[in-house]
Amino acid sequence: MDTLKLKAQIIDALNLEELNPEDINDEAPLFGPEGLGLDSIDALELIVLLEKNYGIKLSDPAKAKGVFASVATMASFIEENK
Repeated sequence: MDTLKLKAQIIDALNLEELNPEDINDEAPLFGPEGLGLDSIDALELIVLLEKNYGIKLSDPAKAKGVFASVATMASFIEENK
């Protein structure tokens, strides 16, 4: 999975125009103050991104926390579920 492409999709989906894909560390947390600082509304947008771009439905909300831990975990999840 191309993480640069995924980062560009995240930036587009969440309107993070101030960021470039290269600015996001693959291992940095997506949520919380030390990462991108995303919130629950952003999580919903990421779920829509998975469905729209990859045809992956995230049916178990409890699993979402692990999937959206970082760009790297999202990329792994997409690889495993395409």
